[in-house]
Amino acid sequence: MTGPAGSLRRSDGEEIDVSRDKPEVLFVCVHNAGRSQMAAALLDHEAQGQVRVTSAGSAPADEVDPAVVVVMAELGIDISKEFPKRLTTDAVSAADVVVTMGCGDACPVFPGRRYLDWDLPDPAGKSVDEVRPIRDEIAKRVGALIDELSLGRD
Repeated sequence: MTGPAGSLRRSDGEEIDVSRDKPEVLFVCVHNAGRSQMAAALLDHEAQGQVRVTSAGSAPADEVDPAVVVVMAELGIDISKEFPKRLTTDAVSAADVVVTMGCGDACPVFPGRRYLDWDLPDPAGKSVDEVRPIRDEIAKRVGALIDELSLGRD
């Protein structure tokens, strides 16, 4: 839910100030090789520079899942040069919104941040055909997040 201009209302009703030039969203999953990479790329693409987007993992893999790269390329989004990044306390503290995707207790909690947990299947080891519906569900949730952040989309 949104509050006054430049703020975002957390689920407990507290306002989060996002009045700096852009809100920052951090997507977190265990390996930062699938779900969080897709979510970050989709938000970055759809928000058209209106949001700072980062992603990280509590136990990063060596590379982004190849099937994830393929399904994102199908949408015209190239993530082939992306790589899994380690979750840091600094990344969480810098974010206005932290979206977890199965990292459990590995994600530190800071006051004044909005936390969302998106329960999504892990695409690791799945075929391109199996990863597409995961991508599509992430895209729906990213769209809803953009609406919550009150970002104008064309």
